[in-house]
Amino acid sequence: MSGISSNCGMKDPVDTLIGAADDALRALFSKPHAMRPTPRSESPLEAMEDEDRRKAGALMRVNHVGEICAQAMYAAQAATTRDPHLKAHFQEAAREELDHLAWTQERLDELGSRASFLNPLWYAGAFGIGLLAGRFGDPVSLGFVAETERQVEAHLDSHLDRLPQEDTQSRAIVQQMKVDEARHAAQAQSSGAKDLPPPAKALMRLAARVMTTVAHRV
Repeated sequence: MSGISSNCGMKDPVDTLIGAADDALRALFSKPHAMRPTPRSESPLEAMEDEDRRKAGALMRVNHVGEICAQAMYAAQAATTRDPHLKAHFQEAAREELDHLAWTQERLDELGSRASFLNPLWYAGAFGIGLLAGRFGDPVSLGFVAETERQVEAHLDSHLDRLPQEDTQSRAIVQQMKVDEARHAAQAQSSGAKDLPPPAKALMRLAARVMTTVAHRV
């Protein structure tokens, strides 16, 4: 699995549809392979109580859903832009987010937890939102990326507070994800992102709250 298909964004709508379907199938059903090594804690791993393990698993499941949504969002935006440089930017960001997808999946396995049963729904929703943002033009599309990544960064920061203290491995993964998300937001901003209006930002926060609440359990 290598991230967004090179077919996305071609002028032929049939090719675009095939590329988008291929991206979705790989994100949802293929085992993700990271290009970078999984971040590892410098502290010795400590045994966790079953309750703490379940809590960590639920939080990492939410983070895994976030990465499913990131693959969908970048696939949609790569499909809508006509700027080849911006398309390459979206594809590179998707490849980095694929590392996050692989890391969170690996950690879920280690915790004896599972991914969300609703991942196809999360993917479809994120793809639709990314497609809509892209239709408003590249500055708005980049603004959507910048705001999304800022909200994700804040969300990951809250997880660092909520993860069990003994779960140093999950913390190492989340910390690196937070660094990457901040960089993606800065890159989108420097590429010409348009600041979204406050109602749009509020709506994004509401949608994220619904997703994280449901994904924590399902």
